[in-house]
Amino acid sequence: MAEKKTKKETASKKKETPKAAVSAKTEKAPAVKAPATEQKKARVGVFICHCGTNIAGSVDIPDVQEYAKSLPNVAFADNYQYMCSTPGQSKIIAAIKENDLTGIVVAACSPRLHEPTFRTATKEGGLNPFRFEMANIREQGSWVHMHDREGATDKAKDAIRIAVAKASLLQDLVPKTVPVEHAAMVVGAGIAGMQAALDLANAGIKTYLIEKNPTIGGRMSQLDKTFPTLDCSQCILTPKMVDVGRAENIDLMTCAEVENVEGYIGNFDVTIRRKARGVLTPAEAEAKGIVGGGCNGCGDCEAVCPVIKPNPFEMGMKPRKAIYIYHPQVVPLIYTIDWDSCIKCGLCVEVCGEKKAIDLEMKDELVKVKVGTAILATGYDLFPIEKKEEWGYKKYENVVTSLEFERLICASGPTGGHLVRPSDGVTPKKVAFLLCAGSRDNTGVGKPYCSRFCCMYSLKHAHQIIEKIPGVQPYIFYMDIRSFGKMYEEFYYRIQDEGAKFMRGRVANVLEDPDTKNLLINAEDTLLNRPIKLEVDMVVLAAAVEPAAETDRTRKLFGVSRSMDGWLLEAHPKLNPCGTTTAGVFLAGVCQGPKDIPDTVASAEGAASAASIPIHKGEVELEPYFAQCIEEKCAGCGMCVNLCPYQALSLVEKEGRTVMQVTEAKCKGCGTCGGFCPGGAIWMQHFATPQIIAQIDAFLIGGAK
Repeated sequence: MAEKKTKKETASKKKETPKAAVSAKTEKAPAVKAPATEQKKARVGVFICHCGTNIAGSVDIPDVQEYAKSLPNVAFADNYQYMCSTPGQSKIIAAIKENDLTGIVVAACSPRLHEPTFRTATKEGGLNPFRFEMANIREQGSWVHMHDREGATDKAKDAIRIAVAKASLLQDLVPKTVPVEHAAMVVGAGIAGMQAALDLANAGIKTYLIEKNPTIGGRMSQLDKTFPTLDCSQCILTPKMVDVGRAENIDLMTCAEVENVEGYIGNFDVTIRRKARGVLTPAEAEAKGIVGGGCNGCGDCEAVCPVIKPNPFEMGMKPRKAIYIYHPQVVPLIYTIDWDSCIKCGLCVEVCGEKKAIDLEMKDELVKVKVGTAILATGYDLFPIEKKEEWGYKKYENVVTSLEFERLICASGPTGGHLVRPSDGVTPKKVAFLLCAGSRDNTGVGKPYCSRFCCMYSLKHAHQIIEKIPGVQPYIFYMDIRSFGKMYEEFYYRIQDEGAKFMRGRVANVLEDPDTKNLLINAEDTLLNRPIKLEVDMVVLAAAVEPAAETDRTRKLFGVSRSMDGWLLEAHPKLNPCGTTTAGVFLAGVCQGPKDIPDTVASAEGAASAASIPIHKGEVELEPYFAQCIEEKCAGCGMCVNLCPYQALSLVEKEGRTVMQVTEAKCKGCGTCGGFCPGGAIWMQHFATPQIIAQIDAFLIGGAK
């Protein structure tokens, strides 16, 4: 509960507070009374857009215009081919001045497209920009009734009548501004997170880069080569990892995860859990007074550790110790203790000697930081393809996933780049690649979407075995080859010319010959319309991708929505592909949906650019669609507080009674609280109860035949 303040203290504070600070203050909304509904007699202007033939092809525009003129409070009605064009906007500006209009209705497309355009025109005409209402007669009218001109016309009339009813009661609203902290956060340090962090840091912004693993690099660090140029993945990635580790403006936190998030755009208070890695960095050792101490990556501790565990970086195909690094190129080059495996024998402490880098009693640490914006780049995991039992993964040793194949073919992998069968170490001569393994699958077990880059990396894999193994024969079972990017189609033709055999059809099942450990594939060639039975040495599954395991938890902390498939949802797929519905939170990379490396880097640069804008501006303007509490009606029951999906409401003590308070910067104007409040104590600006009732009446009563 907030402390009570006397009138004298409040007056004194108001006197001392600069005007600029008052305009930015959003934590405590002033007490409000229900705005008066009586105002200057409404004079609404209606403007109908043809949108070329998008609307005019299905809607009788002249008829709709004449109907609009007959509506109550309509003082002017006009139409134009493209209302969003400069001449169309000029019509709005001129009509406001010439007809003394108090409100504007534009009947056109979705407000998600051109609402800001028409708001600006309304403002330039001399009206408050929030005295504007849009009637969507394209997406919700002409496009869904393109073969019913009469029905589309009638629906357009209904939409305009409803919009006019609301526009007649609209009131002046004033946006508020909040200051923005000059710092940003990136969650996830794969190629997307690293690129975003570097861009922000190079723009002079303090950036916190959070990574749950002991090293940065993400999935790309597990790859051997990249398509279609066949560049070495680590040769591209390692310099960028080094740049991240050296960047002055990047505070890199590995073995860390976001614990809690509070606040709003410009003022996010984030709690980070830095997990105990059991090893001190040189900086941490210096802070403890250990001169010349801390881990230098020598590896002596690993050599003496008696515990052997599978290395998850190598997909479990290579061992590691209880104190380990994933690979020689890790950043930061600091060893990490696996506490689930460590037996605390103390051998590593002894061999570390004077460096005193190992602390077997280290505990997790909670760090709190304040940032203005945040970028989520949490990446992806492979779909657990063992759920598709017909392909024998984890049942037959010689059935592997694409990522396991990457490690087997990679020079730094468990076999030194020599592709061998897991069952017997023999070099395979016939390898089958099964595309769409779990993707484009509507059986309820797999994923209904295309994982996008699987076709191309399978073509790359076919090239790699042709290049490395004389006489090898790759077979590619596919549904459709999706070579969508620059030079991708040419790469597809190249693999065909190199001798890979393509079989169009989904594989029914994979069986194993228990004597030879060879695999028997049953499929159908849909081009030749005949069944296929093929014996191969090895099968590689191009497994579907899905959001990383921690994605759902992270998105809830930041208040971000997700799609039905679990991918994080952007604010608008075309107009705002990097933003989210939570202001100040942006998306980068595959957490948003399957992307190849070039598209991932591009989205990261876009997210960094978008995240830097409010930071460089120093303040951000909030749309005044937030709720307001009418304190004289508020009973302080608190039921609205728990309903708010954005944690924008709280209970405070004011003048001896408990009332609800709105943190305006958090409020998104969803109306959940206003619709529920039993005492009618919540006033939803721009969506007030009288306005909504007027719309309902206009539809039910005004539309009665």
